[in-house]
Amino acid sequence: MRSVNFRLIGRAILLGLPFFLLMGLITSSSILKVEGVVLREGDVSPMDFKAPFDKKYESQILTEMARAEAEAAVEEIYDPPDSSIARRQVNRARQILDYIDSVRKDAFSTPSEKRKKIEAIQDLSLPADAISITLSLSEEEWKEVIDEAIHVIDRAMRAEIREGELEKAKRMLPTLMGFGLSDAQAELVIEIAEDLIRPNAFYNEEKTAEAKRIARDSVEPIFRTVVEGEIILREGEIITPLHLEALDALGMRKPKVKWQDVAGILVFTSLLTISLLIYLLRFRRETLESTRHTLLLLLLLVLFLLLAKFMVTGHPVLPYLLPIAAFSMLLTVLFDPQIAFLVTALLCLVVGYLAKGELELVSYGFFGGIVASFSLKRIRRLNAFFLAGAFLTLVNLACILAFRLPGWKYDAVELMMLAAASIANGGLSASLALAGFFALGSAFDITTSLQLLELARPTHPLLHRLLMKAPGTYHHSILVGNMAEQAAERIGADALLARVGAFYHDIGKIMRPYFFVENQMEGVNLHESLDPKTSAKIIIGHVREGLVLAKKYRLPSKIRDFIAQHQGTGLANYFYKKASQKGDSEVREEDFRYPGPKPRTKETAIVMLADACEASVRASRPSSPEEVERLVKKAIEEDLLAGELDECDLTLQDLKEIRVTFVNVLEGVFHPRVKYDEGRD
Repeated sequence: MRSVNFRLIGRAILLGLPFFLLMGLITSSSILKVEGVVLREGDVSPMDFKAPFDKKYESQILTEMARAEAEAAVEEIYDPPDSSIARRQVNRARQILDYIDSVRKDAFSTPSEKRKKIEAIQDLSLPADAISITLSLSEEEWKEVIDEAIHVIDRAMRAEIREGELEKAKRMLPTLMGFGLSDAQAELVIEIAEDLIRPNAFYNEEKTAEAKRIARDSVEPIFRTVVEGEIILREGEIITPLHLEALDALGMRKPKVKWQDVAGILVFTSLLTISLLIYLLRFRRETLESTRHTLLLLLLLVLFLLLAKFMVTGHPVLPYLLPIAAFSMLLTVLFDPQIAFLVTALLCLVVGYLAKGELELVSYGFFGGIVASFSLKRIRRLNAFFLAGAFLTLVNLACILAFRLPGWKYDAVELMMLAAASIANGGLSASLALAGFFALGSAFDITTSLQLLELARPTHPLLHRLLMKAPGTYHHSILVGNMAEQAAERIGADALLARVGAFYHDIGKIMRPYFFVENQMEGVNLHESLDPKTSAKIIIGHVREGLVLAKKYRLPSKIRDFIAQHQGTGLANYFYKKASQKGDSEVREEDFRYPGPKPRTKETAIVMLADACEASVRASRPSSPEEVERLVKKAIEEDLLAGELDECDLTLQDLKEIRVTFVNVLEGVFHPRVKYDEGRD
């Protein structure tokens, strides 16, 4: 990699610092809202708050309230009654009653001892009067009590008795009894049954929790919609969480600034800026080396950031109108697709940051920008912009569907609005790109393909003037243009630029056409009456005079480069040798050299070589294809060995391909001709 000089670093700072500062200011605006108001729940509103724009947002508060209500509406779930508990309690009742029966029949115990034995029974706690009734009943009456107690306990335990509802079950016991007992017997049965019935259905915590979760999850998010001008909070009203949520959604509250947020923004903007500068320093030095190009790139970045600041808001549709693709197309036609790809990706990251990580918006801008950019890689007509806009519209719609169709959860009206925004975005981006193409290309001296096509037209005033005043030079330029175009196409250079540059490279010969051999009549050479130094000055002067004409006719700088560089710093060898042969001691080589500079691009170098090869072959009039190849090879090697190609990026493989192309073209033009008999057609 070539070393980075201080001038290049300075230009990188010129581009990076404003971009960093502006992007940092825009991305931090969401946390530094000076127009916001500090509000807290329970405060009294100091003023009316109106919605500045339409906004649809998900209300976390209302959604949570609805989910809590759905959860609370779920009843507790109990397991089915356990029949084993009923059997156990019935058996226990029989055991207790059999024991009491044996106590009643104990002839050796006193009434007091019998009472104590009954009081000592586990699971049964009869009051004193119930024990007295038990001991006083006749055998028949006691038998009726036993049967009815077992019957009541059995029926009670067959029903569901939940935890916490035992008292309710006890109150229902009288309804289970028959009507054949006396009041004393009925009271005793109830006392026995109340002590022996137990809960048989128990609370299932897991099933209840799962039912609550299902009920909660079934509640869809609740969205609130506010329209522009709607009063969100009135003056004097007590502020509630719903008010604060709406104000937050509209960005009308002043948040507390956290150093972590500021640090995150600085890191994000630094990463974007450094990525851009590293790419330019590594792969696009020519952009930084040109003040106009650096300023143009900075202008486009600033314009985008300002647009993004105002369009990437909480509005549901406005961000989809942001013409990212217009910037992608402009970067493609004014620079190249590679820089357009990188900058588009960086700008989409900015959009994603402003939109709080909204992947749909990032994808929408990125895919649309890339497709529109690559469809304009080579433009030959103005309708290419509108064709790119059509492609952009299709990609926009596809991107929206890709994010909205899964789950089929979308608002039909909102979807139609987004589709309309996508179509409008395509037309807007194409129109802005076309307008910027003409305005910025002209203002910043960017040579575009459409401009080159216009310059290539034979009706261009300067080419027409060349044809009329220097027809030999005109035809020479056309041939050199064909050679350069085919060679550039073969090695991957800009073929159109090489062709048009060749058309204008000798435009300075208009001023003194007959001093150049291709415009001279047979046997007439004006240089025979001039000294070699004067002749060399005239010949070399066509470069300077060509630049004067180029400025007068407002030719772009890339075309002027062909005029200045097509001879490099070469020597007007014929006149230099002629002056040296005269023995003049004051002959200086620099008086016979072209001012340069040497070719600095592949395209200008190709035209230099094509010019030299065409002139050499035309002057030598070769009689065989082998001689054409030898002359071409010699002309290329002379420029290579003279160092004229040192400042361009041509490789030895490129030179080989260029030589093959030149030989093919020149063989077709200067092939030996068969001399036919007179009168033969």
